[in-house]
Amino acid sequence: MPPTEATADLITKLSQQCRSAILATATIDGQPTASYAPFWQDESGCFYIFVSGLSAHTGNLHANPQVSLMLIADEAASGQIFARPRLTWQCTAQLVPRDTVQWSAIATQFQDKFGEIITTLRQLPDFRIFALRPSTGQLVSGFGAAQSLPAPAPHSPPSPPSDRATE
Repeated sequence: MPPTEATADLITKLSQQCRSAILATATIDGQPTASYAPFWQDESGCFYIFVSGLSAHTGNLHANPQVSLMLIADEAASGQIFARPRLTWQCTAQLVPRDTVQWSAIATQFQDKFGEIITTLRQLPDFRIFALRPSTGQLVSGFGAAQSLPAPAPHSPPSPPSDRATE
């Protein structure tokens, strides 16, 4: 069933207003790690993060490519702290090889979005770019208003959510 205009608008709003995503990764032994990373999202719905090799989440992504990514509305802008709008994707991470045209193109997108700091980060050899490809997701727009999302189709915007009222 096609999404309502309000649902599609919320997905777009969260994707555009959030500059960083909350990440849930796990060590090879299954120990959870919560963190965040600035992201860039391409037109196919794939997320990219530009992260230091010194961070725990980077090591986790190398050892276990399963990651949960969440975009969540700002606390200050949310009327009810217990029902903040949020978009969560289950993703598989894949390292983008550094000395490739793809890596350079994505780094340029980060430069356009985040400015001069990326000039410095591009020169640091421990910084890596990971592609986080969504497989399934969930959009929560409020109490009792959760919708399952299929994976975005390759080279298209995120797919419409299914109607499901659970939290």
